[in-house]
Amino acid sequence: MAGLMDSVNQRTQLVGQNRLELLLFRLEGPQLYGINVFKVKEVLQCPKLTIMPKASRVVRGVANIRGGTIPILDLSLATGRAALSDLQNSFVIITEYNTKIQGFLVRSVERIVNMNWEGIHPPPKGTGRDHYLTAVTRLDEQLVEIIDVEKILAEVAPTSEVISAGVIDEQTQSKAVSLRVLICDDSSVARKQVIRCLQAVGVEVIALNDGRQTLDYLKAMVAEGRRPEDELLMLISDIEMPEMDGYTLTAEIRSDPRLQKLHILLHTSLSGVFNNAMIKKVGADDFLAKFRPDDLAARVVERVKAMDVS
Repeated sequence: MAGLMDSVNQRTQLVGQNRLELLLFRLEGPQLYGINVFKVKEVLQCPKLTIMPKASRVVRGVANIRGGTIPILDLSLATGRAALSDLQNSFVIITEYNTKIQGFLVRSVERIVNMNWEGIHPPPKGTGRDHYLTAVTRLDEQLVEIIDVEKILAEVAPTSEVISAGVIDEQTQSKAVSLRVLICDDSSVARKQVIRCLQAVGVEVIALNDGRQTLDYLKAMVAEGRRPEDELLMLISDIEMPEMDGYTLTAEIRSDPRLQKLHILLHTSLSGVFNNAMIKKVGADDFLAKFRPDDLAARVVERVKAMDVS
């Protein structure tokens, strides 16, 4: 399995081209699932697991891998299915999300496929609110489901959303009331986290689900003769999104003279592979790893203080 991941570090040329590579895997049954290769550090046969008392039932145990102790989450259990059996013949996908490393237990790992984000779509309407999908795509006439890992991690190990005292002052809150921030994220959990954080600052929040929807929204504004930089304090965008990723969205905004003055903060769980050169290449103003409420609130406060809201 090591050979499957040998070229991961060479895949960064896909970034900024609205492309991604998915590592395909299965749980129990024939359904194919996918995870962005950029989140994957390693794939290996399931190692010996040590049971941790009082851990979430989704955590099947911890494993010592390359000198570190890593929790191993059963993706089948995490998405409401039966626990995976026959661990000896299962696999673990070691990932990094939001600066934390964890392993996902799966039945089998298939292959890596090169995809265009335009071919990745939001889950079909009518699937309800309790599903664990962030996107779907089709490959060889088969549906591939992309799991909302941020939702799973938020349920297994919730991140504190409390903003520390002193990060937001009353004067900033009073100014923020007249300002709006546009946010863009395909994960419902991530959107809610960001919305609650920004509402604590005091700004009004406009929340959209993907880069294509966001670009269309901004273009509709300028088509009406409005100036986004005058009406929006900033855009806070995820990077991994169906239809159009955050890098491509940023590049599109910067290439349009009517939009290019909009302040853009890229806010992503891609902490392990973040590339400063790529952020500069596409023209983003700032970058922040998810989810750090103090840091996010501080970025918005800085923008509020910098604005002339007379």
